[in-house]
Amino acid sequence: MKRLTWSIILILAGTLYTYAQHTDGNKDRQHFSVLLDSLKSLNYKIINNTIEPERYNANYTFIKTLVSTLKTPGSFNFSFDSLKSLSVQTSADKRFRIFSWSIMNNDGSYRYYGTVQMNNPDGKLKMFPLVDYSSAIKNPKDTVTTNNNWYGAQYYKIIPVTYNVPVPYYILLGWKGNTIKSTKKVIDVLYFKDGKAIFGMPVFDGDKDHPTSKRIIFEYSRKASMVLIYDVKTEVIEFDHLAPSDPKLKERHELYGPDFSYDGYKLVNGRWKLIQDLKLKNTPTDKDEQFNDPKKMPGAGVFKNKNTNH
Repeated sequence: MKRLTWSIILILAGTLYTYAQHTDGNKDRQHFSVLLDSLKSLNYKIINNTIEPERYNANYTFIKTLVSTLKTPGSFNFSFDSLKSLSVQTSADKRFRIFSWSIMNNDGSYRYYGTVQMNNPDGKLKMFPLVDYSSAIKNPKDTVTTNNNWYGAQYYKIIPVTYNVPVPYYILLGWKGNTIKSTKKVIDVLYFKDGKAIFGMPVFDGDKDHPTSKRIIFEYSRKASMVLIYDVKTEVIEFDHLAPSDPKLKERHELYGPDFSYDGYKLVNGRWKLIQDLKLKNTPTDKDEQFNDPKKMPGAGVFKNKNTNH
């Protein structure tokens, strides 16, 4: 009888614990739903308010609300898909995810915001806030940064690199609105070391003019569209070759655009080797453009003269 009574107690205890977990989970979901509605409203103001200070005020509240949302237990598994101008990219190994977004200034330039949320086993929030220092970084192609002096961008792809490397790292493909005249796209590197999030690594091997870079930056006309995608089968980052409409405009990157040829970086022994004049079986699509400027200008430039500078 004692054994039977103890078994019944254990069963009841287990049932009550499961019910408590389920109830707490429902409360967390309800709390998340309320905060998500607030984030949607603030996100709309960040993009659509015509007054710049009010856009930044909305952004300040958005950041505080997002942090509160991420503090909800188990928040790593929450979806933010309904926030269309907020990019949330999760690494394939579920180790982390990156939130990134931007605010357009009245002069056509942008400021970037974001955070790296780690997938903490205990469910508690661990993150690395991203502080945009783009304007202060004089040579971004060759500068290693941390989350505290980030070369801001809005990311749309994470590519893990875990083999033949001393430190596993992740390639980030990102869009970076620049000025009223030009746009940028970025191939960056993220890795974690000594409890820090570090951006940039000398793993890109280019041509004789640019033998090694820590990140790759493309700049082109804001009226043009540029494809920058990753082919998982060939392990190649494929992109439009950019050129000016006239070779005399070599230094005027705001006049650059695709010339209908393609280059790429191929993963070889943990490094990325530049391949020029890629022979692609299928023309790359521009699905990554959905992560571009929320107020993207219409039209696309056509540039026919090839130039070897990227």
